[in-house]
Amino acid sequence: MSNYRRDFTRGAHYFFTLALQDRTKDYLIRHIDRLRLAYRETKTRYPFETAAICILPDHLHFIMRLPEGDHDYPIRIAYLKTRFSQLIPKECRAPNGSKTKKREAGIWQRRFWEHLIRDEQDLNNHRDYIYFNPVKHGYAASVKEWRYSSFFKDVEKGIYPLDWGG
Repeated sequence: MSNYRRDFTRGAHYFFTLALQDRTKDYLIRHIDRLRLAYRETKTRYPFETAAICILPDHLHFIMRLPEGDHDYPIRIAYLKTRFSQLIPKECRAPNGSKTKKREAGIWQRRFWEHLIRDEQDLNNHRDYIYFNPVKHGYAASVKEWRYSSFFKDVEKGIYPLDWGG
C-alpha cells in the first residue's frame, strides 16, 4: 500500500479535490441537494470555513480553512464522503469486492488530493483554478454561467468582477 505524506498544519487553508469512483457519472450535480446537505452537516459536526468551492458532475474542488488549533481535515473529508454516500439512492452505489470488504459504497475514489495553501498568492491561484474549472472542462463558456460554485459570493465581496474568466 502507498504511504501518502499529508501536511497537518493547524488553522490552515487547504485545497481539496474529491472525485467520484466512476468519472462518467454526474451524481454530484444530479444529487446536488444531497451533497449540499452532507456538506452542511459536515461543517456543523466538524466546523470549518469555505474559502471557495466548485462542484462539477464527477468531482469537486474546495478550499477549507480549519479553526485555529485544529488540523484534522481527514475526518471532515471522510464524513462528507460517507454522508453523501448514505444520502444518495442505493442504485447509485456500486461497490466492488475490495470496497465491500471495507464497507465502502463505491461512490468515491478512496484517495483525495490535498494541498496546503502557502500564502495569499497561492490562495488566489487556487481560487482562480476552482472557479475556472467548469470552463476548462467544457461545462460552461464563462465562469458566471456555472451556478454550482461560490463565485458569486466572491463577486459580492469584491474579490472578482462578474465578467472574470470569460
